Amino acid sequence: MNLDRFRLDQKVALITGGSRGIGRAIALCFAGAGADIVIAARKQEQLDATSSEITSLGRRCLAVTTHAAKVEALDNLIEKTMKEMGRIDILVCNAATNPQNCPVIETDEWAWDAVMNLNLKGYFLLSQRVAKIMKEQGGGVIIFVGSTNAFQPNRGVGVYSVSKAGEHALAQVLAYELGQFNIRVNTLAPGATRTDMTQPALKTGESMMEKEISKRTAMGRIAETEDMEGAALFLASDAGRFVTGQTLVVDGGAVTYIY
Repeated sequence: MNLDRFRLDQKVALITGGSRGIGRAIALCFAGAGADIVIAARKQEQLDATSSEITSLGRRCLAVTTHAAKVEALDNLIEKTMKEMGRIDILVCNAATNPQNCPVIETDEWAWDAVMNLNLKGYFLLSQRVAKIMKEQGGGVIIFVGSTNAFQPNRGVGVYSVSKAGEHALAQVLAYELGQFNIRVNTLAPGATRTDMTQPALKTGESMMEKEISKRTAMGRIAETEDMEGAALFLASDAGRFVTGQTLVVDGGAVTYIY
């Protein structure tokens, strides 16, 4: 096999939630593989820090402050990306939220709306717009960063699980519809991963959820953000050129997430 198929030279990758966590790890990985990067997130300070890391690798980086659940912000993101970079070859929808860690029956309506608007509707709006650009370009790759919670729900993240299940379904529908245009769509499904968003849930009260999850994982630990890089690069590159409509689980061999 020609390992150059893992390279992303002359590609432009747009990554939401790209300033920290899994999004940041993917952005740095793709930059290391030769891609120019656009990162979108809500906090400019974090965007600037990650942008500096990317440019230190010798790649161009555009950092755009974006609320990925708002159509006006997404349109602004695409407009700036096309003006600065001229194309979008890879889209990684990664921005997500889970403002309430509680059972579904105790979830407030505002929390349901916040989760669905960002985790699902935001993915729909952005992928819809970018797919039209990719269609005109002759192809592209869309990756949704989902979660194993979509099919193995955990306590306290019920609404988040529902949103991630919707993402998986949306990716499969898009893969079916867009394959004829040489656009591949897949989902990367991390297991429990150490990020700013998951840290409160991993250590809840005396349960020490991180330790419990680690006991039920073949690798004996939860994931670090860097553990997602290789899988994302495979899906984004020509190494995975015949892979579409799939969910790639990266969970360290977890047995179950239900306690």
